[in-house]
Amino acid sequence: MHHQLLAQPAMSIAKLTLQAGESVTCEVGAMIAMSSGFTVETTSRSRGGGGGITKGLKRMFSGENFFLNHFTSNAPNQTLWIGPGLLGDIMHYPMTGGTLIVQGSSWLASAIGIEIDATWQGLGKALFSGEGMFWVKCSGQGDLFLNSFGSIYPVDVNGEYVVDTGHIVAFEDTLNFKIGKAGSSLVGSVLGGEGLVCKFSGQGKLYCQSHNPPSFGQLLGPKLKAR
Repeated sequence: MHHQLLAQPAMSIAKLTLQAGESVTCEVGAMIAMSSGFTVETTSRSRGGGGGITKGLKRMFSGENFFLNHFTSNAPNQTLWIGPGLLGDIMHYPMTGGTLIVQGSSWLASAIGIEIDATWQGLGKALFSGEGMFWVKCSGQGDLFLNSFGSIYPVDVNGEYVVDTGHIVAFEDTLNFKIGKAGSSLVGSVLGGEGLVCKFSGQGKLYCQSHNPPSFGQLLGPKLKAR
């Protein structure tokens, strides 16, 4: 599968070119356009995998859809255009083993060699981080595509690194994180507008987004007219 990322980073879309017999799994609603040589299958299970209903429910708790769309090319050089629901960036992550933990709603598409599951982050972390109780867990080998609100930038963590809770896109499972206050006191953190943050530790890659959907919603909401 060949990929090309266009219109980065504000309004990114991905152009995927597949050969006969190749497949890609996408988030429901991600398809923008496609050539005529595709077969599309909608199911709750990963392509060639198991766990249908159970994994579908776990994906729902993580912020993704219950169903997945599988696109299989029936002819050479078939093109598929995909994009996220929010204005922002798309990142290609070539998985060669290991596990990448993705925040809910940031998974966009992946090759059939990648298993899409959900992992429990703990009730305390969920309540205080502002994220869901589950994260998307991606493992295996192949092409993985993630999306964000705003642009995506990588951080090489070697020791400790602090990120606002709404700016996390994904991180390698070699990293651990805990929730803490941004300043020396909780009152100061809240009054300073920062509140609680995620404190990462270990060694590995962390991917962040430049903008925060909840903060954007809080600013935009009062300006919208009631229906």
